[in-house]
Amino acid sequence: MAAVLDIVPENAWLALWRRLQQDRIGAFSLGIVIVYLVMILFAMAGLLAGGWSEEIGVPYANPSFLGERPNLEAALAQRAAQRQGRVPDLTAVDPLAPKYAEWEKRTAELKTGERERSLTLRWGGDRWGRDVLAKAIKGSQVSIAVGVFAALCATFIGTLLGALGGFYGRWVNDSLEWVYNVFTSIPSILLVFSLAAVLRSGVLAHLFASGIWTVVIILAVTGWTGMYRLVRAEYMKHRSREYVLAAQAIGASAASRMFVHILPNVSHVVLVQLSLLVVAFIKVEVILSFLGLGVPVDMVSWGTMLGEAQTELVIGKWWQLAAATVFMAIFLTAFSMLTDSLRDALDPKLR
Repeated sequence: MAAVLDIVPENAWLALWRRLQQDRIGAFSLGIVIVYLVMILFAMAGLLAGGWSEEIGVPYANPSFLGERPNLEAALAQRAAQRQGRVPDLTAVDPLAPKYAEWEKRTAELKTGERERSLTLRWGGDRWGRDVLAKAIKGSQVSIAVGVFAALCATFIGTLLGALGGFYGRWVNDSLEWVYNVFTSIPSILLVFSLAAVLRSGVLAHLFASGIWTVVIILAVTGWTGMYRLVRAEYMKHRSREYVLAAQAIGASAASRMFVHILPNVSHVVLVQLSLLVVAFIKVEVILSFLGLGVPVDMVSWGTMLGEAQTELVIGKWWQLAAATVFMAIFLTAFSMLTDSLRDALDPKLR
């Protein structure tokens, strides 16, 4: 009897953490996600990529691992200027002419307070000479923040509506099902584009044109349906189970039964769907920003970087595309694998 009394039930979250540690892929993916979160916190505090918008390099500066190769655009412009007679070539007359020109350039920079731009940057530069690596780090902050905030908002809406419809049934369920059918009858990408165009035009543009909240609202309003459908089905199963009927018998209110008794038992469905929404919303934000319907022009995200990279590829400047793609692919792959591990760890059948 004493041995039986000494048994203490294991906390559900501790059990989840233990099972996640046993999954090597899940633990490795969690480590990558934590590294991204720490990087984002540093970027928000201004300790990392704070000067992403500064023009510290020459236009289309080469990455450091490629070396100081000649800048083709600058060479062509100088050659054209020499042909037109605006910049005389004095090298043949005075071998020290290039040194004089460099000295005059540095003197002018000291007078104007503008520092000399670097010929190479860590991961290259864009057409304005901004560091692509700093842009990718700052873009991670914006894109991931949009995905997380939008997923949280969509999860709140879907969970609340799904709990109401699944618990009460009858006319409440019928009304919410009608709203659900209206939203799902329209193609999701078309609904996203339409809402983005509406919020960025007319009177509403003054209310929703600042920050990332426009994209968050668009994704939350259009992305709650999947969460609603899952939560509604779970509440329909749990509302007639013994523990809910026992809570009703002791006088628990409807709100208490919905959110104190049933919700913890369906939290695994909510958490898994939340993580799936984060990945999906980051992808949608990238598409919207790529098309110019996402974050404002004074901000940077993975989508805006890909939008700029499409013109740079024509002239062979590939490093901005590579930076945005690598940062996005690593995070989305790690988060997706972490989602699979969470689904396995939260599945009661596998415990």
